Amino acid sequence: MKQNHFQYFKSNISGIEIPKKFTFPFYYQAHSLAKIAANELQDYLENQTDFTHNFGLNINDTKNAIGKMFGVLVVKNKQNELGFLAAFSGKLEDESCPEIFVPPVFDLRTKNSFYRKGEEKIEKISIQLEALRNDENYLQLKKEVKKLSKAIEDDLALQRKKLKQNKTKRKALKKENINADDFINLEKKLTQESYNDQFFYKELVAYYKQKIDEKRTKLAKIEEEISTLKKLRKTTSAFLQQTLFEKFQFLNQYKKPKALIEIFNNPAVKPPAGSGECAAPKLLQYAFQNDLTPICMAEFWWGISPNSAIRKHKNFYPACQSRCKPILEHMLKGIEIDENLLIKEISKDKELEIIFEDDVLIVVNKPAEFLSVPGKEISDSVYSRIKQKYPKATGPLIVHRLDMSTSGILLLTKTKEANKVLQSQFINRTVKKRYVALLDGNLPKNKGKIQLPLRVDLDDRPKQLVCYEHGKNAETVWEVIERKDNKTRVYFYPITGRTHQLRVHAAHKNGLNSPIIGDDLYGKKQNRLHLHAEFIEFLHPNTTEKMSFRVAPDF
Repeated sequence: MKQNHFQYFKSNISGIEIPKKFTFPFYYQAHSLAKIAANELQDYLENQTDFTHNFGLNINDTKNAIGKMFGVLVVKNKQNELGFLAAFSGKLEDESCPEIFVPPVFDLRTKNSFYRKGEEKIEKISIQLEALRNDENYLQLKKEVKKLSKAIEDDLALQRKKLKQNKTKRKALKKENINADDFINLEKKLTQESYNDQFFYKELVAYYKQKIDEKRTKLAKIEEEISTLKKLRKTTSAFLQQTLFEKFQFLNQYKKPKALIEIFNNPAVKPPAGSGECAAPKLLQYAFQNDLTPICMAEFWWGISPNSAIRKHKNFYPACQSRCKPILEHMLKGIEIDENLLIKEISKDKELEIIFEDDVLIVVNKPAEFLSVPGKEISDSVYSRIKQKYPKATGPLIVHRLDMSTSGILLLTKTKEANKVLQSQFINRTVKKRYVALLDGNLPKNKGKIQLPLRVDLDDRPKQLVCYEHGKNAETVWEVIERKDNKTRVYFYPITGRTHQLRVHAAHKNGLNSPIIGDDLYGKKQNRLHLHAEFIEFLHPNTTEKMSFRVAPDF
């Protein structure tokens, strides 16, 4: 295969040491070679005329604007020359694939491909469906059936009421003081009236049933057509998706192919939408097909941020967990990779400072990059250390939590009763908390309130998304402390306590649009996340005395 996508570096890279291990794709700091490759690709993106896509970088043209993830893979060819490959996730607006980018793993949209034909078939079914759903006769018939059903229901309810009233009157007449002969005649008369009422009601029900059945039959026939088309579209789509999963074949360095359906080997869970169309699998696939040795890689965002997730123009991002992780685990088999810092226990040498303690309460100053409770891979945590220190504690220790990367004040209890009292204060929002954060950029305002609902990103845990449909209410009050060197120091007062709330509210374009310095999830990784739980005030669980603690940040 012709290596027409191999790009030679324009920059001088002769003095840069080649990494000994390949990039761990789910948590990394871009290597110098990957940064240079990314810069050269970004120069191309800024000046290219090869394709059309509105990335939203022109504030005067935001119609259909959407940013995109790009990737670079530094590789070595058989001549021992270094170069790089480039790719983008998904597809471009004009559906092209310019020469500079590697092709997709499987081209879904080539002319006369099974996928194109399948899409066309589904589109025809959808057009039929819409035509039926919007047919004037169908819509009119639905209205008539609904209106007639309501009228019949109301009239029958009225008739039943009248029957009940007539029955009550007959009972009253029977109780009147009359002689025996008159009573016999009266009872015959009332029995006949009861029979007449019941006969009339049954006849009325039969009449109404006949009146509405004809319209309901016509309506049911159309709705059966709609149901049949919906089922046909669903089965056609499922068959198309299944075929696609089998056609998507991914290579590793041994050139062993594996289909998407095998990689996500779980009958109960389908591969997520877009699996295999991200930049990383495209890059590695082309490298293995053409005997290129992967050296390092990086992915960056280009353009406007989405409305839900947080993406900053030109920032590097790890590969996604749900779509890419299973695929890359197969593709990178046998390749020596950088250490996974996500599961490295870096807290072993950190001290846990206790700033207050009595018979029921413990207040600690949690270091940054230290878990509040044990994780799946990391056992060292505030909880485990305090549990070890106080093995006879009678109740749950943890009252609330701080993110692993956040430092600051954390409350724990030694008894079940104290824990329950303090948790109640947190639930009722009577506990006062204040955080200090250093943000990347100058905020134009001095204070404000952020209200952006949050939910977990199901495709990329543990990240959070802004979601107005399914998200939980999240509110943060903030105020500026100082501005210096294009950074802003702020106080955060969280009204709610959602996961990553302050980090997302700081970084999101509809929040402060300024990530916290060192935020490796929503901004740029540095030595630490510059977020610190500085102050807390609450009532002592036993004495109800007001207590407050303040610990200044180390940044």
